Amino acid sequence: MRDLTGKIGSTALGYPRIGPKRELKRALESYWAGRSTEAELRETARELRIDTWRQLRDAGLDSVPGNTFSYYDQVLDTAVTFGAVPPRYAELGLGPLDRYFAMARGASAVPPLEMTKWFDTNYHYLVPE
Repeated sequence: MRDLTGKIGSTALGYPRIGPKRELKRALESYWAGRSTEAELRETARELRIDTWRQLRDAGLDSVPGNTFSYYDQVLDTAVTFGAVPPRYAELGLGPLDRYFAMARGASAVPPLEMTKWFDTNYHYLVPE
């Protein structure tokens, strides 16, 4: 561990999660279309996280942030982490990842969670209930 006494350390917040060649976007679209498996999607996600951590470490940062990855939306990630899953999604009988995507995109007769803008930015996030 580096001694940061009296120093301002460097880190990176908001590092792109999608991959340098949009690997996550392609993997998600393939999974949603039924052309790949959940295991393949999870492996792509794992490789992207490892690559990101290595790139940030190799950049010489004083602190490499964790939990910068999301399959879809960091606000949704937080809601799911704390069990804020509305019953209509839990009742779909889906596995955890597909339930997560149902909250984000909707499923059968269940619409997705509402989206809103973050303050006055163009970033939209899902609104937990």
